[in-house]
This record gives sequence, structure tokens and C-alpha cells, in this order.
Amino acid sequence: MTVNRLWLVRHGESEGNVAASKAEREGAAVITLDVRDADVPLSPVGEEQARALRTWMGTNGSSVQECWVSPYHRARQTLALALGGAADASRPRVDERLRDRELGILDLLTTRGVLELHPEEAARRRHLGKFFHRPPGGESWADVALRLRSFLSEHLDRPADTALIVAHDAVIMLVLYILLPMDEAELLAFTAAHTVRNASVTELARTDEGWKLLAFSDVTHLESEGADVTVHSGETDAPHR
Repeated sequence: MTVNRLWLVRHGESEGNVAASKAEREGAAVITLDVRDADVPLSPVGEEQARALRTWMGTNGSSVQECWVSPYHRARQTLALALGGAADASRPRVDERLRDRELGILDLLTTRGVLELHPEEAARRRHLGKFFHRPPGGESWADVALRLRSFLSEHLDRPADTALIVAHDAVIMLVLYILLPMDEAELLAFTAAHTVRNASVTELARTDEGWKLLAFSDVTHLESEGADVTVHSGETDAPHR
């Protein structure tokens, strides 16, 4: 048996999402956060969104046979609130390959901050493109794809029919890139036209022809529970891309 149905959940709105959006609106150079990226918690809205995920879990959770989560606090907190403290047969497991993309020297910088403090990196990004640009000390999208290929090759052939991943928008986009599959141009066109919304569910199914996208960034459960639907890019350097 192999995994034939895969659900991808993005964490709820985080304090980092809120701070980044505020900094961009105000034209600041630096995003104000006093914790490392791995420790950023959910915002109050994000907590509400995560609790609204219980609606989805109530319908689908019992059929999830394998569950993996990013080690970052906002992802683990989302899953814990979605489970509501209930015992879960899928036994969520943390895997560091599901962590968010690392931005290196561009971490906590806005569009203005990158242009003012690291104009050479803005120029390199324009030359290399979004997929292959690797900030010093950070990762390119291609780097993230490599660690996700490792994760998927290890886990999608496990003796389970269904699986759930709780992680970040870059991770979800790159899982789609790998499984559908897409090339660089197709991925960039898709990301330009789509955003993975906070606490949304994306669903894929394995067919005889390969993986098929059944639903992308679905937030029906948020709407049914009256939770806010938020759209935040998960990468703080995204606006200058």
C-alpha cells in the first residue's frame, strides 16, 4: 500500500504574518519580531482559525493514517488546536524537512529593507529569479524542493492510504511542484496567481496518471465557523520578488 490521498494544511495566521504585513504597509525597513522564526506563535486570529480546523478534522481526521508536522511552533500549535487535545490515531510526527524556507541575511527585512540594506541581493534576485536565488545564509526554493523530495520519497511509499502534512505555504507550493509535477515556469505562474491561505486545506489524490490536485487552499471550514480568512505571503521577502 502507498499513500494515495494527501492533505496539506498551512498553519494559522502567525504573529510573524501580522508583523510583516504591518511593516510593509508602514514602509518600514525591518519587521519587528523578538523571537526566532522557529518560535513564532499564532496570532489570536490564527488560534481561532486553528480551532476552526476542528470542523475539517471532525469530518476527515478519522481517515488520516499518517500525520507529519513542521517543527516550527506555529505549525505544531495549529495542529494541536485543530485536534483539540483529543487522542489521534495518526500519531503526528515532527520532521525538520517540513520547516519553512530560511531567508538568511534577508530575514525580517521588508521590500524597502532589502533594497536599502542589501541592494546587491535584490540585483542577484532579479538576475537569478525567484526559484534559484539563495540569500546568503538562507535557502532558495530549489533548496527547499531538494529536502522535500527526500521527505516525500521516504514517506509516500509507507503502508498507509491517507496522510496529512501541517506546514508552511512555501512547503505546500513546492510539494505541488514536485508531485503534479510542474517545471520552474509553471510553478512561478501558479504562485503568482495563487496564495496558500492561513489554515487552509489543499488536497491531492494519486491516480493511474499521477497525482491530481483536487482542492487548493480550501477555507470552507473557516467560513462555516465564522473564523477570519487571511491572506499573508509566508515569505517576508516575497514583495520584492
